Amino acid sequence: MVTEFQDAGETDIHDQDISFIQDSFHTYLCQLEDNSQGRGLRPGFVPATTFWLINECDRVLGESRLRHRLTPSLEDWGGHIGYMVRPTERGKGNGTKLLALTLMKAQQIGLQRVLVTCNTDNQASARVIQKNGGVLASQSHSLQTVQPKSRYWIDLKTTS
Repeated sequence: MVTEFQDAGETDIHDQDISFIQDSFHTYLCQLEDNSQGRGLRPGFVPATTFWLINECDRVLGESRLRHRLTPSLEDWGGHIGYMVRPTERGKGNGTKLLALTLMKAQQIGLQRVLVTCNTDNQASARVIQKNGGVLASQSHSLQTVQPKSRYWIDLKTTS
């Protein structure tokens, strides 16, 4: 999956340089575990749990990151959930499934609604978010990235 992202010119996965993931996969996995527990976080980062969408042949189709809470910066451009699908698996419903599964995890950690953002020109991602109940809250230039961002809120139904 990492090689596909590189070949497509996508050089980072959730703020992590792809070459580091390839060269130091075990260290990457340890970092993901630490991040989920809130250990050793970089300034401005929050605890975040990473999930992989894996098919029946054990092929990783995509990755999502569930941030346990928001900061002002995440409210601007990152949201609670970031996700990505490997280039050869896009347009097959994998993004919709990955986000749906991540929303279930968000509900399990007690979130009642989540913010999901995408670049305004990324219509595929906007459709994925909308299919999962996303309601457009705003579109504006991000203070962090200077790119137009669309912000969607998704209400999670709580069950007792």
